[in-house]
Amino acid sequence: MKIRIKGNSLRYRLTKSDVAKLGSEGHLEEHTAFAGKTLTYIIVTTNNDTLTADYIGDKIVLNMPKIMIDELNTTDKVGFDDRNGPVSLLVEKDFTCLDQVEEDQSDNFPNPLLNK
Repeated sequence: MKIRIKGNSLRYRLTKSDVAKLGSEGHLEEHTAFAGKTLTYIIVTTNNDTLTADYIGDKIVLNMPKIMIDELNTTDKVGFDDRNGPVSLLVEKDFTCLDQVEEDQSDNFPNPLLNK
């Protein structure tokens, strides 16, 4: 799981195994260590209708409806967003890059633009 923060927006990018784990276990969690502190970012399954996020202590918790997680697992749907709150939220599948990068992309989704 990758997270991008820019201004008042959060963007989560999920690999194939992230999407599968979120569907089977109901949560994902990553940690980034800083000098003496750790930022934790989590996605948890909810029964709500919309994406929401909370910032508690040193944790960013994204609440994602189960119906959205199921759709990511069973369809070609790329992602979901919510721009109604104070922070814009986006969760999407992580596609392979079209250009050459050194990052391991073996667990990324095939890029739909690759054959165009």
